[in-house]
Amino acid sequence: YQRRVRGPHNKQTKIERTFSLCIRYKMKASSLIYITALIALIPQCFASYFEISGGIQKCFLEEVPKDTLITGKYKVEDLNEVANINANSRLGLTVKVLDPEFNMIMDRSYPPEGRFAFTTQSGGEHQICVSTNASRWFGPTVKARIHLDIASGVAAVDYEEIAKQEHLGILEVAVRRLNDRVAAIRKEQSYQRGREVSFRNTSESTNARVMWWSALQVVVLLASGVFQMRHLKSFFKAKKLV
Repeated sequence: YQRRVRGPHNKQTKIERTFSLCIRYKMKASSLIYITALIALIPQCFASYFEISGGIQKCFLEEVPKDTLITGKYKVEDLNEVANINANSRLGLTVKVLDPEFNMIMDRSYPPEGRFAFTTQSGGEHQICVSTNASRWFGPTVKARIHLDIASGVAAVDYEEIAKQEHLGILEVAVRRLNDRVAAIRKEQSYQRGREVSFRNTSESTNARVMWWSALQVVVLLASGVFQMRHLKSFFKAKKLV
């Protein structure tokens, strides 16, 4: 009788254990998915540095869609060993931005270290040109090392600052970042679709011009052949060879 009572109790205990294990595995799987999503959402930023002389500018190309945020973090270091003047008092950075139609959309000077930002007004290749705002007519050339980090789209947004201002949690920030990435992907797809339409129109126009040019060549060849035949015929008649 005791065995008959313990049997269902043991069976229920096994079911509860199985259910608890399933819940634990689901929680572990969800946590792994959450961690993987966070790792995937971490923006990849690549910083670089280069040396530049006074009066010389260096340009970078950024091909982005319309209404895209582009930011740049920089630091200017003086490499002139001859001058004993503090570099922070005279060295700075001048940033010029040209849109795809070569219109100046930004021309500003900044201190030796800081951050600049702008939003694109049209899609295409934007030129970001940087130079130092110090040059000399006499004496050694001012040389500087510029550390520059350019980011665009979702990578240019400071989500930590947004989280502090709006009091958002980690999950809320991850969701917002994911939404921004989806919006950026859609914007990129729309931009690439527009470029595809433009390239197709250009290709069709080029093919049409090639076809009409070939037809014109055929017409010119036929006209020259007819003219030569009529000229030879009149020549032979004049010489009484025919």
